[in-house]
Amino acid sequence: MDKRVVFAVAGSGKTKLIIDQLVDNKTAAVITYTTSNHENVKDRIVNKFGYFPNNIRLYTYFSFIYSFCYKPFCHNQLRTKGINYKIQPSLYLQKNTREHYIDKFDRLYFSRISKLILDNGVIDEVILRIDKYFDQVFIDEVQDFASNDFNFIIALAKSKTKMLYVGDFFQHTFDTSRDGSTRKNLHSDYLNYQKEFNKSGITVDTISLLKSWRCTMTICKYISENLKIPIQSHHTHDTVIKELVDTNEIKEIFEDNNVVKLFYQKHYSYDCFSKNWGDCKGEDRYYDVCVVLNNTTYEKFLLNKLEDLAPSTKNKLYVAISRSKNNLYFVSEKLLKKIAGMQTN
Repeated sequence: MDKRVVFAVAGSGKTKLIIDQLVDNKTAAVITYTTSNHENVKDRIVNKFGYFPNNIRLYTYFSFIYSFCYKPFCHNQLRTKGINYKIQPSLYLQKNTREHYIDKFDRLYFSRISKLILDNGVIDEVILRIDKYFDQVFIDEVQDFASNDFNFIIALAKSKTKMLYVGDFFQHTFDTSRDGSTRKNLHSDYLNYQKEFNKSGITVDTISLLKSWRCTMTICKYISENLKIPIQSHHTHDTVIKELVDTNEIKEIFEDNNVVKLFYQKHYSYDCFSKNWGDCKGEDRYYDVCVVLNNTTYEKFLLNKLEDLAPSTKNKLYVAISRSKNNLYFVSEKLLKKIAGMQTN
């Protein structure tokens, strides 16, 4: 059956692509990484059908791998008691021993559930189970799958079920898990990343969702020229991109609850309508956006060198900028602190 990965840009309709393929006469599994996206997809499904259909199963990734993949084949044998999300296992624990995958309280290490399934030869049974229960499988936010989890979702391509992976490589801001050097350089090069899907017989599509419905032509041009991330817009009208330096203007934007303020980190330190750059991924509810630049980013901003930011920082900045449907404002966090009456560290 068809196996495809669609690499999209921000606001291009990734979720819509999945929702449009859900029908009431085919069973489907939709797998997301983040809880916020899980809720977003759930709402979109209900909006489409007027209710949540019985033939569709919506999972977060770890609920899928634990309840659908691990428990039917491994739980009775290993008698585990849930998942340990807080502690990373030692890299020196011997492979194929209980301690390699399970802590002293009988909890599975979250970063090695997929590895346990792969190492213990259960993957073929998981694939047969998928083929039995689903006509379609959709994996959203694929760019955040890393380490053993990436190996796992790629292995699922051997299924006879139609599979669609969807994501935006440049919105890679989190990892589902990390485990030593396993897939350590997976996200270091976009073309090499695409090849990893090709190797597993998955067709790579970089064209279908190349244009954003959210971001204006002005925003897309700014992202392409300054972050060197390719993105186009379906829109042709211009909007405003402006650095705020005037005290009164900064105060006005800071106090305006119609303009979200997006911070690199610790947005909760500010008494305003705000969020962190990486945490607003998947959200499509903002109109005008003010991106607050931390010191390192602001220095690059002044030098027109935003493309030289560390990849993780640049990707989070891309997420923040691409939340805007209209005007975009930049402001130095150092300046904002002074004007907002906060103590500068």
